[in-house]
Amino acid sequence: MPIKKNILIISGSTREKSMNVHLIQWIINNYTQTDFTVYKGLTTLPHFNPDLDTSQPPTTVVELRAALKAADGVLICTPEYAMGVPGSLKNLLDWTVSSSDFSQKPVAVITASTSGEKAHESLLGTLRVIEAKIEDAASLVISHIKAKVNNKDEITDEKTRSDVKKVMETFERMLIGE
Repeated sequence: MPIKKNILIISGSTREKSMNVHLIQWIINNYTQTDFTVYKGLTTLPHFNPDLDTSQPPTTVVELRAALKAADGVLICTPEYAMGVPGSLKNLLDWTVSSSDFSQKPVAVITASTSGEKAHESLLGTLRVIEAKIEDAASLVISHIKAKVNNKDEITDEKTRSDVKKVMETFERMLIGE
C-alpha cells in the first residue's frame, strides 16, 4: 500500500468562503488517499522585512517554515487581485526566499479568478525563482470561477473538473518522483 503524502494547501484568498476555498474543499473531498493540511496563517504573517528574517524570525514565520518542511508538496490555489498575485500570498513567498523551503519541493498551482492569467504568470515566475519544482501540467488557470464552482464545494463545470483532475494526477506523480 503506498504511503500517503502530506500536502500543504495554501489559499491566496483571505476570504473565509472564497471560490478558492470551495475549490480546495472539493480537492480534499475527492483525493482521500492524500493527507492535506490547509495553511491558516496567511493573515497573521508580518509584512516581510529582511531585518526580521534572522536566525530567530517571528513565530508565525517559524510556523510557516515548519509546515513547509513537513510537507511532501504544496498546492497553491489563489485568486487574482488587480491583475496580480494577492499581496498576502506574495508576502508569504517572500518569507521563504532565505529559507529555501520551496527549493525542489513539488508544487501545483491553480489560479481561479475572473481572469487569472496575469497573477498565474507572476506566481509561477516567483515560484521558479525560489526553485520550486513545477511542471506545466501541474499548473492551471480557471477563469470565471464563479460559473464553475459553487458554494457547496462542487465543481459544476465538467471541463474544469477534468482539468483539476489532470493537475492532481500530475502532482501525485511529481510527489512519488515519476
